[in-house]
Amino acid sequence: MSTTKKIRQQFQVNFNFDLIFTKNLFDVQNKILVNLLSQSQLEKGKALIVIDKGVNEFHPKLKTIIKNYFDTHHSTIQICGNILEIPGGEPAKNNENHIKLLLENINQFGIDRHSYVIVIGGGAVIDAMGFAASIAHRGIRLIRVPTTVLSQNDSGIGVKNGINYFGK
Repeated sequence: MSTTKKIRQQFQVNFNFDLIFTKNLFDVQNKILVNLLSQSQLEKGKALIVIDKGVNEFHPKLKTIIKNYFDTHHSTIQICGNILEIPGGEPAKNNENHIKLLLENINQFGIDRHSYVIVIGGGAVIDAMGFAASIAHRGIRLIRVPTTVLSQNDSGIGVKNGINYFGK
């Protein structure tokens, strides 16, 4: 006669995160990002940056402003590689090449769990790039900079990320 034994286990994960409200994030006088990237670091805080193409088109000087911010604070933080640009809206979540682009850059520049991915854009861009950051090395820290009201209320404060597969 065979006996079956069943053991039920349960776990709960508490996850806390800060929502930080600021203006002019990349103004060289604004130290929020410097402080965040350089927390408990023995080395410079490293970041990869991704911008929604629509945001970049609307703010054509944004990349220069971001580079200036990192250049000004080069003793404690560094930007890795070029600022990546991907299309906004659903195309961001429908094309796995955007995910691969971020994953390739994470690999190329040695981004690890002590580094950051900063995503500036609408909800679809934040969701897609957040997904890529979450599957690299079992999770790279993500800084979400939402640029629309919808993304402020959804992807900007949510802990979920995702892409569309199989047309869904």
